[in-house]
Amino acid sequence: MNRAAPTHLPYGGIATFARAPFQEPGGDWRADVGVLGIPFDIALGFRPGARFAPRALREASLRSVPPFTGLDGKTRLQGVTFADAGDVVLPSLEPELARERVTQAARQLRERCRLPVFLGGDHSVSFPLLRAYDDVPALHVVQLDAHLDFTDVRNDTRYSNSSPFRRACEVLPNLVHITTIGLRGLRFDPEAVAAARARGHTLIAMPQVSEQMEAVLDQLPRGQSVYLSIDVDAFDPSVLPGTSSPEPDGMTYAQAMRLLAAAAQRNTVVGLDVVELAPPLDPTGRSELLTARLIMETLCEVFADV
Repeated sequence: MNRAAPTHLPYGGIATFARAPFQEPGGDWRADVGVLGIPFDIALGFRPGARFAPRALREASLRSVPPFTGLDGKTRLQGVTFADAGDVVLPSLEPELARERVTQAARQLRERCRLPVFLGGDHSVSFPLLRAYDDVPALHVVQLDAHLDFTDVRNDTRYSNSSPFRRACEVLPNLVHITTIGLRGLRFDPEAVAAARARGHTLIAMPQVSEQMEAVLDQLPRGQSVYLSIDVDAFDPSVLPGTSSPEPDGMTYAQAMRLLAAAAQRNTVVGLDVVELAPPLDPTGRSELLTARLIMETLCEVFADV
């Protein structure tokens, strides 16, 4: 009798992302998509839980394993290869060493796949991830986020989830522009806003997304190397409640996908991180299901010509 768990069932078998083969980050392998988890959330300023996101996203990804055939009969992600490189081994209370290991693992992943997908973790992990892209000329970031994350210092630290892009801009001369979409809320650091604007960044508030989508799409980069950073608090909490710092009046799934699809279609996507998902804060599990679906649909856009 075959006692192996049926791999066609989302609740059976060992959970790797999209049933991808597990590979060591530094191993001898190649794939179109490489997935790496960063289970780190000690840089949060509010509710913890994002350290559990990589595991939860792997499980949620088993609900929709490519290739996909839609109502139109078109098959997407056919022939696109995946590899799951596991999680970065992180020291619990050594954040500087953790950042070094994240950068090293991201460099290894980039050498082995066309598109790295990074599963955070709080948003502080975007800084060490972006350090692995110091060789990309004219790197652009498109950030979906309720918050700017360009603060210099918060609570006496320069490396919180409020500061990843400030730190990245300081050490990466090739990071030429950041477009942040979905900004909203009562609390903004005036110095951070002024610093981002002085650097020429594009700051798009949520009312513009809701009322002037075409104008927002026109502000996306074109023909560039783009790193996508998706903070799930960009979504309205009624859509995705499982996040540390939810803000009312956020994006719908359709709005987010329209932005991501346009960014992918108009540019070369060189990396994708998804951060701030906190599965323990959503006992229904729908937050990780939506996020896993968002990753898959974004990959469908990136690999639309395959």
